[in-house]
Amino acid sequence: MSTQTVTKWAIDPTHSEIAFKVKHLVISTVTGKFKDFSGYLETENGGFEGSSVYFEADINSIDTNNDDRDAHLKSDDFFNAEEHPKMTFESRSFKKFGENDYKLIGDLTIRGNTNTVELDVTHGGTVEDPYGQTKAGFEVSGEINRKEFGLSWSAVTEAGNLVVSENVKLNISVQFTKES
Repeated sequence: MSTQTVTKWAIDPTHSEIAFKVKHLVISTVTGKFKDFSGYLETENGGFEGSSVYFEADINSIDTNNDDRDAHLKSDDFFNAEEHPKMTFESRSFKKFGENDYKLIGDLTIRGNTNTVELDVTHGGTVEDPYGQTKAGFEVSGEINRKEFGLSWSAVTEAGNLVVSENVKLNISVQFTKES
């Protein structure tokens, strides 16, 4: 009879960043992030393959370093933070395919729209900090089409270029703390 040892890891928000990049006017890139978020990782028998991952971000914490743009992103043109205050992610699979590389597949929900996304994950390592806590670091990247999640606002310049690209790059750097 085998016993599964489940270990829970909580996101350390002070050592993590949930960022995104989107092309603006096709010539430059705007970077934004969510300041308030939480999440966890559950592992079985010590390894990360097969882990369960859950994450949520507070839409009202969006920060693109421009108050007017942030207000527009929170409006019904984009996230509609009033009716949909959270963005969530729940994993379906977490598979190892290299020494430190994984594919994370899960359901991302934005503005009440859920789609399956595939993300690339690199495990940066696991260490014990000076306070005796075990930490694990991961870099997560991927790309989504914002229109698939109901963020469909669009404008076109005189030259016919989109003001905001439909594709959004995700750049996530997270550190998890092993719970005792």
